Amino acid sequence: MAMDAHVIEEMIKESLPDARVIIEDLRGDGDHYAALVVSEAFRGKSRVQQHQMVYAALRGKMGGELHALALQTALPEDAPQY
Repeated sequence: MAMDAHVIEEMIKESLPDARVIIEDLRGDGDHYAALVVSEAFRGKSRVQQHQMVYAALRGKMGGELHALALQTALPEDAPQY
């Protein structure tokens, strides 16, 4: 049961409205993604807390519909430019 990249992006943006989200399907199978999430909401949070915020936005889909997510989080001033 695969999950579409735009659904992942929408779920993250629902919880982090200011987020810039870039999703890459690593294998083309809809199960293995890499995501860069950039948000001001991460300010003052540890990397673990930032990742927990993103996983919470996915509302339990990790490990089920979404098999693998290589996650990178950043503040706007620290984000790589794409």
